[in-house]
Amino acid sequence: MNENPHATILVVEDDPSHRDLVSEELQDAGWTVLTAGDVPDARHLLQGGGVDLVLSDLRLPGEDGLALLEDCRLHALPPAFIMLTAFGTIAQAVEALKQGADDFLTKPVDLDHLVIAVRRALRNRRLQAEVARYREMLQGDDFHGLIGSSPPMQALYTRIRQLAGAVGPVLVTGESGTGKELVARAIHAESPRAEGPFVAINCAGIPGELMESELFGHAAGAFSGARQARRGLFQEAHGGTLLLDEIGEMPMAMQAKLLRLLQDGRVRPVGSNREVETDVRVVAATHRDPAVLIREQSFREDLYYRLETFRLHVPPLRQRGDDIERLAARFLARFGAAMDRRVDGISPEALRALHAYAFPGNVRELTNLIERAVTFCRGDQIQLRDLPDAVTRRPRDGGAAAFPWSPQEDAPMPTLAEVEDRYIRWVLHRLEGNKRQAARVLGIGRRTLYRRLEGSHPEADPEDPS
Repeated sequence: MNENPHATILVVEDDPSHRDLVSEELQDAGWTVLTAGDVPDARHLLQGGGVDLVLSDLRLPGEDGLALLEDCRLHALPPAFIMLTAFGTIAQAVEALKQGADDFLTKPVDLDHLVIAVRRALRNRRLQAEVARYREMLQGDDFHGLIGSSPPMQALYTRIRQLAGAVGPVLVTGESGTGKELVARAIHAESPRAEGPFVAINCAGIPGELMESELFGHAAGAFSGARQARRGLFQEAHGGTLLLDEIGEMPMAMQAKLLRLLQDGRVRPVGSNREVETDVRVVAATHRDPAVLIREQSFREDLYYRLETFRLHVPPLRQRGDDIERLAARFLARFGAAMDRRVDGISPEALRALHAYAFPGNVRELTNLIERAVTFCRGDQIQLRDLPDAVTRRPRDGGAAAFPWSPQEDAPMPTLAEVEDRYIRWVLHRLEGNKRQAARVLGIGRRTLYRRLEGSHPEADPEDPS
C-alpha cells in the first residue's frame, strides 16, 4: 500500500535510459514524477515547490549531486533526498549522509529496493513535517494563557484590550469549559491593575449562608466560631481584580448587596457597624444565558444592567476552526512531558474526527481527551482508536450513528444554530473535510460554508456559484 499517493518525486539523472526506467517504476508505484538531466534543470523545477523527494545521481555533468543536496538543505522544509551512483564507495556514502541525504543506493538499482527506500524516505519526511508543524504551534504566541489565532479569538483579544483600561465591571459569558477565567485573567493583565492581586471565587461552590462572610469578611464574634476578624475577598483583592465565577448561582439577597457595593465601592463585614472602602474591579462570569436567569427570577435585572455595560462572549471551541489543532498540540506536549511519553502528533484521521466533533465541554473537554489519548496511545502518534467513542462516532452498543444529535425527552435542547453547526461538521466529517462537496450537499456556497465554520450564521448566498 502506498502511504504517500500524492507525493511528487524529482529524478535527476543524465543517462536518459536509466532516467526513464526509474521514472516508470516510480510512476507505476503511484507517484508523480518530474525529471531533470543536470543540476540547473533540477534547481528550476525545485523553485516551483511541491517536490517531496529528490532522487539524484551523484555524478552529473557540471555540478554534482552533492551540490544539489546542499541546495535542498536550504529549503524551509527540505525534500527527502536519495543519492544514486554507479561509483559507490563508503567515503561517498558517508559524505552524502553527513550532508543530509536520507539514503544512498548504488547502480544498478534493484527496483523493488528503490521503491521501499522511497516509501521510507517519504514517510520520514511526512513525520518531520508534522513534528515541525507541532513545534511551530507550540512556539506560537498566546494571549495571557489563551491559545488560538482563529478570527473569533482574535476578535476576543481585541475586545479585551479595549475594555481592560475601563473601570466598570465586566460580564463574561460562554459555555462551560471555554476559558472564562483565563479571559478574566487576561483583562486583569492588560489593565492598569496588573500589579495588583487577582482573586477568583466560584459562587456555585460556596454555601449561600457563608457567601457574605466569604466576600465581605466578618468581625470577631459575628457568629459562632468567628473568634477573630477576617478580611473578605473584596478586601483581599483591593487594588486588583475579583472574579465572581458562575455569578448566576449567587443568592438573590447577595446580589442586592453586590449591586450596592458596585454603586458605592464600600463593603460592610458581617457583624460590623463600619463600612470599608474597596478599590476592586469586578469581573463576573456565567455559562448560563443571563436573559434566561432573569426570566426564571434567579438573577436581578438591575444587577445585570450594571454588569453588561462591558460584556464579553467567549466563543465555543467548535467555532474556532484550526485552534483545535493548536490547542491539541499544546496539550500533547504537556501530557507527553508529564507522563514521559513521546507522542509526536495526531494522525490525519484522528485530526479529522476532532474537527468534526462538537465539543460540548469545549477546551476543558479537549484537555481531558488529549490526556486520555496520550495515556492509551500505543505508538508515537495519536490514532483514531485512541479517541473516545463519542468523538469517533462509534456507539458502544454497536449501532450506527446516523446523525451526531437526535432529540431525547430528558436531554438539554440545543439551539437551532447549534444543531445546524453540528450537522455541518458531521457532513464535513463524512466527506473527509472536502468543503466543495460539503457545500454542494448542504445547498450553500463555499463562502457561506467558510463563514459558518468561523462562527457566523448568515443566510445562504444565492449568488455564490462555488
